[in-house]
Amino acid sequence: MNIYRNPPKKDWNSLLKRPELNHDALEQQVQQIIQDVAENGDTAVRKYSSEFDAYNGLDLEVASSEIQNAEKEVSEELRRAIEEAYWNIQTFHKKQLHPQGNVVTTAGVRCWQKPVAINKVGLYVPGGSAPLLSTVLMLGIPAKIAGCQEVVLCTPPDEKGKVSASILYIAALLGIDRVFKVGGVQAIASMAHGTESIPRVNKIFGPGNQYVTMAKQIVSRNTVAIDMPAGPSELAVIADATSNPAFIASDLLSQAEHGPDSQVLLLSDSGHMIDEVKGELQKQLELLPRKDIAAKALENSKMIRLNSQEEILEMINAYAPEHLIIVTENYAELADQVLNAGSVFLGDYTPESAGDYASGTNHTLPTNGWAHAYSGVNMDSFYKKITFQEISRYGLHNIGESIMTMAEAEQLQAHSSAVSIRLNYSEDA
Repeated sequence: MNIYRNPPKKDWNSLLKRPELNHDALEQQVQQIIQDVAENGDTAVRKYSSEFDAYNGLDLEVASSEIQNAEKEVSEELRRAIEEAYWNIQTFHKKQLHPQGNVVTTAGVRCWQKPVAINKVGLYVPGGSAPLLSTVLMLGIPAKIAGCQEVVLCTPPDEKGKVSASILYIAALLGIDRVFKVGGVQAIASMAHGTESIPRVNKIFGPGNQYVTMAKQIVSRNTVAIDMPAGPSELAVIADATSNPAFIASDLLSQAEHGPDSQVLLLSDSGHMIDEVKGELQKQLELLPRKDIAAKALENSKMIRLNSQEEILEMINAYAPEHLIIVTENYAELADQVLNAGSVFLGDYTPESAGDYASGTNHTLPTNGWAHAYSGVNMDSFYKKITFQEISRYGLHNIGESIMTMAEAEQLQAHSSAVSIRLNYSEDA
């Protein structure tokens, strides 16, 4: 990791840049694939599955028999872990549901909201270098709690067309309607436009690499809604002289092993802590099966020493990390000052991996600075909320004058007339 000590504020923007591909070239390549799938359907999907996933089969949908048999390939230990995670994630997300009440804004004027589940949702589950089985739980559970009528899932297969048994097991456990062995940009394009095999959905959820993230952003312009821009994983850690360097190193590596385009940051007011974490990273990295991937990500990552915790919080809020771990002695105090982050982990015994799997919070989070404006996936993500209002004649008399005055100020006379014609109407006439 690159180490910076007390960088001047004028350098912060360049220092906090995420690793990225050539944006224009990336968009052009992704746009071509989306257009091809939109025009040529399954034929284009099979072409890109062959090119990118080395899968040359004709079947795009996972057979029901394969889904039913997946449980046999999942160990009892993993099934127990999945069940515990399922319970915690379901518990946390169910608590987000609130009864909808009527609001009387003034006498005779009654307003209310009705949450309606999005009808058709598409879940994207990455499965390239590592099948992210936990993402099925994170997306499928709230979709089912919300009552979405059709839930489809796309995930990349291996060269034989096989999808991870653990992903299929969870899909069956949750009652996912259909599963497709399609990954990457072609999966996003398929769910956005629909093909002969893959249904078009109303909203697409799920993380992915820069290609998948770009595809989601492109289709969201005029085709389908998306949850948020959720690209390569990132993590920032705030530490002080009291922190545990071994714990910190393990957290940094847990995100670095996601992929070479991941980024991790360590911010501290203790230069000694930075030096200790650097030593721990070198020791722990050698023990990882995915050490080459993690090492590549560390090349894009940074350790930054600043003079004060005030500066650290200022930098963190400017960076808006997907994941933020605070392991300082006064972590509760600093947590109150966090304005921009996807999900925050507090104290020595709250590793980011807890949120990835089993604590109950959702791990589908905004990356690349989008935490400035986006929340992570939650129950509201799966609903559209329709407002209703009912106004009595008495109520319209109460607010009618204000409506007419404002409408006329905007030179919209028909708006004003829609009120005056009612106020002047005599039921006895």
